Amino acid sequence: MSLKTEGLVLQQNTPELYLNRVLTQPALEFLRQLQERFNPTRLELLALRHERQAMLDAGHKLLDQTSALLPTGTITITRRLEIGQPAAVILDVIHSAHPDLIVIGSRGRNRLTEMTLGSVSHQVLLHAGCSTLVMKQPITAVRRVVVALEGSDDVTYVQDWLAAYPFKRPVELSIICVVPVPQPVDAVPIPAFDVWEKGTIEAAQNIVKDVAALLQGKHYVTMGRVLRGHPAETIAREAGPEDLIVVGSHARHGLQRFLLGSVSHAITHRAPCPVLVVRKRI
Repeated sequence: MSLKTEGLVLQQNTPELYLNRVLTQPALEFLRQLQERFNPTRLELLALRHERQAMLDAGHKLLDQTSALLPTGTITITRRLEIGQPAAVILDVIHSAHPDLIVIGSRGRNRLTEMTLGSVSHQVLLHAGCSTLVMKQPITAVRRVVVALEGSDDVTYVQDWLAAYPFKRPVELSIICVVPVPQPVDAVPIPAFDVWEKGTIEAAQNIVKDVAALLQGKHYVTMGRVLRGHPAETIAREAGPEDLIVVGSHARHGLQRFLLGSVSHAITHRAPCPVLVVRKRI
């Protein structure tokens, strides 16, 4: 697993946790540039080096505190303290460790702020090749999980993930599939749309029913529903602050992602609770 205290990563075969802290304070970059380009005074260098060391000490302290919260004897913990751009450092760890799961916090930036200032969780979610858990706030225990199925494409790997990583205690699985409601360009009814909607709802009902039946057992108490509306908004409304949303990712990239959007990405912005984006391993 790789965890970053700006992020986290988990490996299944050998229980291994990478605990990363990335320092990005401007003073560190300024110190590097100062040393490379200018001839700083001894006093300036001592002050900046003192600040750098204080930040490193604080980083090590945070890693110590985080490690103390983790169970001992069951996993191997690798701690890393680095200076750099958080998203780039975390993605480097992901590409070298090949984790099963990344856990990362979110500061709740909106879409506009994210586009202008950037978002570590957004960059990791976009470029990581494995499942990602985006934490919005601390939770003590998960009792209800909202499983959002966008279609038949993501059923298999969401279902496999839930079967492979059951919770320690039984939880309620609310399995939902949202049928989008297109906005008509005029008020004239379109017979073909009614046929499409009926067929889509029936297909969604079959998906929800099959997944609920397959996951029902000692780890999960399942129930399924088909809803109509805007997918991301509808799914976000279904979850409370203490819940967990599980959603598949279609791994769209480039122009396709810009034009079609990403339901999983939109959910991470709207949801009041943690969101687990399950990806098919490549």
